[in-house]
Amino acid sequence: MTPQNEHFARDIRALVLSMPVAQMLQLRFERIEPGEVDLCLPYQESLSFRPGQLQATPVFAIADFAAVSAAGTLLAPGWLNATIDCSIKYLAPADGETLLARGRVIQASKLLTVARADVFSRKAGRELLCATMLATARNLAPAQQGAF
Repeated sequence: MTPQNEHFARDIRALVLSMPVAQMLQLRFERIEPGEVDLCLPYQESLSFRPGQLQATPVFAIADFAAVSAAGTLLAPGWLNATIDCSIKYLAPADGETLLARGRVIQASKLLTVARADVFSRKAGRELLCATMLATARNLAPAQQGAF
């Protein structure tokens, strides 16, 4: 996939990490490539369902951020995107030291981008798939951003 913005990695990182919810979750990018993003979330007791296991909300959040950020790597300068539809399936407990979400674009067009994210629980050097998401992002030209 070919990015339309030569500064796509810098711009996606700056945009996502400026969001208060991303800061609260302590999200960190491990990889940013055209159409692909890897995001990490450290285990935090404040986000747990029970000791040692993250609640579903942060799992959903990192999946959404990863999928839509992957979609954002293909946007032209000044464009933004927003999730308009998604489905997540939880497959295993999120009980690792960190979560890793791998976002990948499936199909990109001018108006909509479909992407997926697989979320892995990382523990003792091993990865276990704990959730998978399919998301659709609406791409917004600079003139449309206030109307959304």
